[in-house]
Order: sequence, then C-alpha cells, then structure tokens
Amino acid sequence: MKRDDFNEGKRKDDQLDLTPLFSYSLEGITASVILDLRRPKDNNSFPVKYRVTHNRRQLYYPCMNMTVELYDRLHGDVRKREYTKSKKQIQDGLKRITDIIDELVKEGTFSLNGLDKRLSKGKTDSLITAFDNRIKELDDNGKVGSSVWYTSARNSIKKYTSKDLKFSDITPEWLKKYETYLLDDGKEFTTVSINMRAIRAIMNIGLRDGIITPAQYPFEIKKNGKYKIPEGEGRKIALSEAQLYDVIDYSLMPDDEKYRDLWLFSFYCVGVNIGDMLRFKYDDIKGNCIEWYRGKTIDTDKKKIKIRALITEEMQDIIDKYGNKDKTGYIFPYLTTGLTPLQERMIIQNLIHCINKRMKMIGKALCIGPITTYWSRHTFASISRRRDVSLFAISKSMGHKNLATTQIYLDTLADEELIENAAKMPRRKR
Repeated sequence: MKRDDFNEGKRKDDQLDLTPLFSYSLEGITASVILDLRRPKDNNSFPVKYRVTHNRRQLYYPCMNMTVELYDRLHGDVRKREYTKSKKQIQDGLKRITDIIDELVKEGTFSLNGLDKRLSKGKTDSLITAFDNRIKELDDNGKVGSSVWYTSARNSIKKYTSKDLKFSDITPEWLKKYETYLLDDGKEFTTVSINMRAIRAIMNIGLRDGIITPAQYPFEIKKNGKYKIPEGEGRKIALSEAQLYDVIDYSLMPDDEKYRDLWLFSFYCVGVNIGDMLRFKYDDIKGNCIEWYRGKTIDTDKKKIKIRALITEEMQDIIDKYGNKDKTGYIFPYLTTGLTPLQERMIIQNLIHCINKRMKMIGKALCIGPITTYWSRHTFASISRRRDVSLFAISKSMGHKNLATTQIYLDTLADEELIENAAKMPRRKR
C-alpha cells in the first residue's frame, strides 16, 4: 500500500494537520500513528492506526476512531480531559509496540512476523485468563490435583486484587507486595511458596509464548536480583522411632485400627503417598517386591524411574487383612476400573480424610501432634537416616530425581538427635 493512499499531510482546504501524530525509528524500523482517511465511519470519524514499516513492508494495527478535527488538535498541547485521555491511550499503545521492537532488535531477532506474533499474543495477555486456560487443560487431561493447585492460587490472586492483571504487571515488586499480603493474612511461608510456584509456572508459559520478554520475567534466575520464591518453613512432621512404636501399640477399635494400619503400610512402603498406594495392583508385585511409578511425576519426568519396595512382613499382614480377597486388580478395595480422574481423586481424598482423622486422634492422645498421611513419608526418611541408610538409597527409595529433594525431608533434626549432639559437646566441670 502506498503512503499517499492515506492522504497524509496538511489538507490545504482547512489546514488541518493530518500528518503522523507520533513517530519512532530504530535501525531501519519505523512506527507511526496515522489517520486512515479512506473509509469514514458512520459518525464521520476515521480509524487511527499504528503503522510499522521495515524493508518496504508495512503492518497496521487498529487503535481507535476519531474525527479529523480531534486528530488535528492532538498534534498540539491539549488540556481537555477527553483529549488528554485519548492522546495518552494512543501513546501507551505505541509504546507497547516500540518496547517489543526494542526487545526484538536487542535480541537480534526482529522481523515483522515476529512482532505480529508477539502483539497477537498480547491480545490475550491476561494472567487470570492464562490461569483459567491452564486449569481447563489440566481438567481435560484428568490432572485433578494440579488443577486444584492452580485454582487455589488463582482464587488467592483474585482475592488480593480485582485488577485485570496483565503478564507485564507481574514484576518483582508486585510479587513482594503479594507475599506481604499473604503473610499479613496469616498464611505461612509454605503457602506463599506454593502460590508463587503456580504464578511462576504461568509466567513460564508467557515467556515461552512470547507474551513477555526475558527482561520482563520477574523471578530470580542465577541470582539476578529479581524475586526469589521463599522456601516453606521447616516443620517437625516426622515421628521418632519411640513415637512410631507408641503409634503401633496404641489400642484402637477395629474400624479405627484399619486406618492406622493403612498409614503404617505407607510408612513401611518407603513412604508411598496414599494415591499411589491405592493404585497398586496385584500385577505390580514382582517376587517379594512391589513396583510402581510416582503418579506425581510420571508426566513431567523425561526419564521414567520405577520405584521398588520390599514387601515386609508388616506390609504383607496388612495386604492379607484388608486387601481384595480375590487377589486380582487393585490390591486395596477402594478404586475400580472405569472411574473418571475426578471420581478417583474424590475416593483418594476421602480415604486420606479418614486416615488423618484417626491419626490426629492418636497424635493428640500421645501428645505428639496432628499426625497426617504426609508424616509417613517424612518418618520413613527420618528413621532411615537415623538407621544410617545412605542418602542415595533413601532418595532412590522415595523416587526423588536428586539428593537435594531428599535433603528437604531431612532438614529438621529430631529432638533426641539434638540431645545426643548436645551431649557430645565439652561440659564445664561442676
């Protein structure tokens, strides 16, 4: 399209200034705000457009409609609120385009197609919409647990602010303010960490899709001074050996005993989580071991690592007592074939609730604390360490990809270990 197709320049009949309102130039790339006089609208206004030119090729992006008289006035110093508002809106739109041009040129990847892709992504540049899209994707793929995680984080953000957040709004400063809000609201650092990791995952999608640039990415990478997600506070959620024996020996009614025994099965089975435990099938038993993949990481790990656990006498007793008697299909009689992911999750969560209810009761009676299913995994790691099992062996048994993850489970020392360590220190003679 030729430049004069827009009838640019001064109109001699009324001397209205219809030249480009704003212009920008960088390394052979130009961006301008022009008035398209070819097709008037019903109210005698015309489209204001952004025009980007590179290598004699041009792209146009719509901005707003206005009369030639208003467009002429915007060339000068305007004071009326309606004029200043329109002028700022035009300037903001042009800045968004030129900021992307600057980034693409800096990266050495500028092209009109790349600019167009980046700008078209920006039309759906809503953080909440991105959360909604991710939640729907997870629901469609049966990833109910992850969907619940993203939903919780999204709802927390919506409670914090009613603003329609854009990806570019999520800066290190915004994240710090959101962290302060959560802490002031009584949340622990564990909750802060969980929500921030969900936001980071969404921002990673925005970075991948070109909605934000690497310079706009707000999270710390290699100590670059941006926002660093805090680690959850260490909590004592592992039983000592003495406490474990107290739990085993605690007298219960038969129905309550069943839930305590299922907790113990999780402990003896290298701290397996309840969801994976309920998915065990008799076909997973190979000789005197049981084998499985962690449901939590099966879809994210490139290298699928199968976990193996020796079926101890304690585990076999629990299988014989509570397992399916026909010894086919699932070992424990809770899940069945043909369930939807949501139905499966509801069954698992219901059993976890029943186990936690009994274990908290036991923990309260023994003055230990609110024992939950999560404690079984930490207890396995802690007692294994106390029994001098190598960190490598513990890590492999728990299905961790690296030793650092296992170390998280072992950061808090048991009280008796603190006492033993203190006793090793030189003492003052009395």
